[in-house]
Amino acid sequence: MLYYLFRFLDQHYNFPGAGLFNFISFRAAAAVLLSLLISMVYGDRLIAMLRKKQIGETIRELGLAGENSKKGTPTMGGLIILGSILIPTLLFAKLENVYIILMLIATVWLGLIGFADDYIKVFKKDKRGLASISKIIGQVGLGIIVGTVLYFNKNVVTKEEVPQGEIYKYSSEKISKVTDDNLKVHYMVTEKAPTTTIPFFKNHEIDYSIVLCAINKEWCKYAWLIFIPVVIFIITAVSNGANLTDGIDGLATGTSAIIGVTLLVFAYVSGNIIFADYLDIMYIPNAGELVIFIAAFVGACIGFLWYNAFPAQVFMGDTGSLALGGIIATLAIIIRKELLLPVMCGIFVVENLSVMMQVSYFKYTKKKFGEGRRIFLMSPLHHHYQKLGMHESKIVSRFWIVGILLAILTVVTLKIR
Repeated sequence: MLYYLFRFLDQHYNFPGAGLFNFISFRAAAAVLLSLLISMVYGDRLIAMLRKKQIGETIRELGLAGENSKKGTPTMGGLIILGSILIPTLLFAKLENVYIILMLIATVWLGLIGFADDYIKVFKKDKRGLASISKIIGQVGLGIIVGTVLYFNKNVVTKEEVPQGEIYKYSSEKISKVTDDNLKVHYMVTEKAPTTTIPFFKNHEIDYSIVLCAINKEWCKYAWLIFIPVVIFIITAVSNGANLTDGIDGLATGTSAIIGVTLLVFAYVSGNIIFADYLDIMYIPNAGELVIFIAAFVGACIGFLWYNAFPAQVFMGDTGSLALGGIIATLAIIIRKELLLPVMCGIFVVENLSVMMQVSYFKYTKKKFGEGRRIFLMSPLHHHYQKLGMHESKIVSRFWIVGILLAILTVVTLKIR
């Protein structure tokens, strides 16, 4: 909203300084600062309100050292994160941008699902919370919306530079001239195909329709039958991974902030024709606007960490964790980096796998030997280390270090291929 106000002042009244709002870097900086301010200043007030209304954690029965001291700690603190993301985005981003609209929908959608889960646990005193099937239906619903918009919306395209001598190979409707900030002219071919980036390979783009086209060329137009289910799977898996990671103070928050910084780098270079040309990566018009949203996301995570670091003054609950995972998944899909998620979100993946392995092995051994056996002392994985006697601050710090290493490896894929 402020973006439109200052653009109007700049265009009609030449208002001093208003032109700064034309720059993504300035608006991103403003977004992260405001996000930090909201989460750190108003977060304290929200925590006090939650404590006053006795909206506290009452179901932690893990049998771990120090867990009893956490009973009564305010939960549903994800509201702090959601507010710290939404308000700066609404103020500083271009709200007609299709990618910004999708991110706002994803944030509110999964935030509401998580809020419903927390509400049932806290106010209805039902430890199970929202039924698992209801969560999955909600995640699938978001996946259908995101996948459908990204596949069918006419504003969702990619552009690839072609040498001037090869322009004749393409129809005139697909070719456009783009002049960058250095006044260099680029001849771009516009593609609507549902492509994504394959990490570590030089010819590193693949079309989701390739399987159908290989069977029958007439089937290429039905690529959405593959693309949308893939989007659904990614959003469901990553949001659940973030939810499982939210088990000890600061773990999910800090890990999400690290992933957010990584996504910010990818969104910036993918939406900037100069960097996309230099790095020889897919140029996604208008994707640079996502930098404002991601800056607010990172600021919200860091601001929330002020209260969520050990010993936590508030827990985010499913209100925050489901939204964080869904935001990360949707961002990765939009900027065509979903195949990098197993690396970028390695912490979430390992946490998910530890639960799947534990449950599967327990059921298998119970059926075969008559008694269930376990691979880990407790799952998800961070609880295994707690059972070994490791302090949760050390666990979180080491997981963050691993997360940073994975983030560096992910960014390096821009040149390693």
